[in-house]
Amino acid sequence: MSKNPLCAIITGSASGLGAATAALWARGGARIVVNYSQSQKEADATAEACRKAGAAEVLVVQGDVSRDDDCRKVVAAAASWGRLDVLVNNAATTKHVPHHDLAGLSAEEFQRIYAVNTIGAFQMIRAARSLLEAGAKVSKRSAAIVNVSSVAAISGPSSSIAYSASKGALNAMTRPLARALAPSIRVNTICPDYIDTPWFTKARGETAAREVRDAVEASSPLKLVSTAEDIAHLVCFLASPESSSMTGECVRIDAGLHLIT
Repeated sequence: MSKNPLCAIITGSASGLGAATAALWARGGARIVVNYSQSQKEADATAEACRKAGAAEVLVVQGDVSRDDDCRKVVAAAASWGRLDVLVNNAATTKHVPHHDLAGLSAEEFQRIYAVNTIGAFQMIRAARSLLEAGAKVSKRSAAIVNVSSVAAISGPSSSIAYSASKGALNAMTRPLARALAPSIRVNTICPDYIDTPWFTKARGETAAREVRDAVEASSPLKLVSTAEDIAHLVCFLASPESSSMTGECVRIDAGLHLIT
């Protein structure tokens, strides 16, 4: 096992993309903070799977990233490591409302979506900054922040106007944060399209989720639907030395769906 294993925090990592990313790093003996807001059972299962895969240490920390105190609590869990190499801002929420239904979103719901998807990422970055800078000193290269946005921030349908707007704001933060935190910390954002995870099933039910999946597969130029692990490989790349010249980028990954819009 490496003397300096990768040290990472992944918000919203009880399942889906966050859990898939944790699993990939676990195979390399990483130290990982698995964060969840409500899904403790899933978070514990993800942590146990990571330990079995070879993770050096896995800590499970409850925290709602919309709350600054919770963000600081999540980061404090990693303090004993003395550093962080990666922060993945993956936690997100939405409400499924057709875009034409302007009455379907209250101000409170709009603000909640922003609080998690946009402000939460900022608060996590602020809380983790000193540990990420310490990580850069140890590794002699920039630490990495990877924000998980969505193609909804760029074009195409989404669960709601509030969700699209919150992810657009996350994209807009990427460049100024990359400037502000360089050279110690790189900041990049990924913009995936549909990912085949329980996200849609929980929100819309199995039948509706299957219809969405089938429609994406049929319309995709590559005739496939991205899995959580497909997207996790991009997250890991943007956190790795192989992408050490990249910062301030918003990288789309959508199986070619943008080619038909």
